[in-house]
Amino acid sequence: MSSKYEQFRFDAVSTNSKNSFVQKYQDLVLGNRSWGRLLHYELLTLLVGQLPGAAGLGLRRIFYPQLFASVGKNALFGHHLTLRAPGRIQLGSNVVIDDYALLSVRALEDERIEIGNFVQIGRSAQLKTRAGSIFIGEYTNIGAECRIDSTTEVHIGHHCLFAGRCYVGGVSHQFDRTDIPIVQQPLATKGGVRIGDDVWLGAHVIVLDGVTIGTGAIVAAGAVVTKDIPPYAIAMGVPAQVRGSRKPEPVE
Repeated sequence: MSSKYEQFRFDAVSTNSKNSFVQKYQDLVLGNRSWGRLLHYELLTLLVGQLPGAAGLGLRRIFYPQLFASVGKNALFGHHLTLRAPGRIQLGSNVVIDDYALLSVRALEDERIEIGNFVQIGRSAQLKTRAGSIFIGEYTNIGAECRIDSTTEVHIGHHCLFAGRCYVGGVSHQFDRTDIPIVQQPLATKGGVRIGDDVWLGAHVIVLDGVTIGTGAIVAAGAVVTKDIPPYAIAMGVPAQVRGSRKPEPVE
């Protein structure tokens, strides 16, 4: 395992006693200690972040791109968004982020979230990194209350469809020591998650760390994916098992 995962603690920012309250807030919310960025962030989120209706949508469309590393054309931002280190988040054109969503990069300087063109992030969805990155391809739809966590990398392809309340990735801890609580032990990873193009996850699907789901696969509602799913397979169950294929059987 890379040394950065052995050293990283998800609560390191908030529990470092050497940092002042403002420094802790800057590290957690902005990912840097620029006073200018702090003032800019506070003013925008205070004045337009919670504003409902067309006025709020229009003002956020104008001003919120200034918070991010880059934003394409015609992005739309719902109200009551939670943004952590938005300077490490890239959005493509025509991205829609619905109300109450959370986008958080909480890790090292080279980690980030990249979202492609025409992606929709549903209401109350959460995209969170802790010593990892998240990449989402074009025309993908992440349903309401989905959660995507990364301690290494989560790659989601183009034209994917996630129904509501899916959970992808996850943050795990080592637990081999018994002299300290599990929550104080280093983060653990199995290599991240890779989901190909044109994948459909039904409602409440869980995809565990270390799994690859092939292009064109379908995972039925409520399944728990613990091992790789081949391209165009139809999987279901706990743990998920392949029960069919979208490809016709070869004619002998």
